[in-house]
Amino acid sequence: MIEIENIAKSYGRHVALSGANAVIPTGSVYGVVGINGAGKSTLLRLMAGVMRADGGEIRYDGQEVFENEYVKREIFFLPDEPYYGGNTTGNSLARLYSAYYPFSADIFAEWCNKFSLNADAPVRNFSKGMKRQMFLSLAIASQPKFLLLDEAFDGLDPGARLMFKRALIEMSETYGCTAVIASHSLRELSDICTHFALISDGKTVCGGEINENLQSVHKFQVALGRTAKRSDFAFDYIKCDVTGRVATVIVQGDAESARARLKEMMPLFIEEIPVDFEEFFLIKTQERNQTLPQEDSDEAVDSL
Repeated sequence: MIEIENIAKSYGRHVALSGANAVIPTGSVYGVVGINGAGKSTLLRLMAGVMRADGGEIRYDGQEVFENEYVKREIFFLPDEPYYGGNTTGNSLARLYSAYYPFSADIFAEWCNKFSLNADAPVRNFSKGMKRQMFLSLAIASQPKFLLLDEAFDGLDPGARLMFKRALIEMSETYGCTAVIASHSLRELSDICTHFALISDGKTVCGGEINENLQSVHKFQVALGRTAKRSDFAFDYIKCDVTGRVATVIVQGDAESARARLKEMMPLFIEEIPVDFEEFFLIKTQERNQTLPQEDSDEAVDSL
């Protein structure tokens, strides 16, 4: 289990994180989501122990990560742009990682073959997608207990994304690997992540099990026998869009209670529509913006 408690980090006057919290269960695939500049990459670097937090703690199975070589040996951190030397090949990287991790040469060769990669070729000659595939092959072959990925699917074609998602599930089920993926591509995370944290303005806005959070928000489409108006919906809602006689209403809480209130309006029909992870993210980001001071809220909206 990974525990993140009140993490703060600033770069000079710029505050990157100012209250990030999360509990990441063992064996989960955990998504860290947020708009660009929310602090996702900074959080992953702190989790990898390559930087010291200004405040708070990050613990792996109860142990602090910073300057703890025993914990770091169980972590594989793949940043958005990993470093490699000019003449570095996949095989030379494999030899490097084999000195540090319980590296499997057979697994590495298997994944290079799946991705059609030449492990003897210089990595600098690869396309962006091929570089990502090479480092993902190294990550899988390193068999880490904790896998930290920054924009893991960036540059991957649909087939490669599907293969890697299957690999993450297999790693979780086979030896309890905990994967943490920071991304702004919510659609890539929604079909693989079991848990998530939404980071906004350097703070954790919400998090937990994805399904549990999605079930707390309900979207209804309602058709009236007359032109609909927002004022017709005299109850608390998160969002209400009206087009002619049809309205789409998003509410939080008990679905049956909301349905009962809608039935009082004598609609022609009521239909509940599932809320996906991307829409949930937009709802929570909008809620967050509404609680910020005006200048901060405008900046967050512009970032979207």
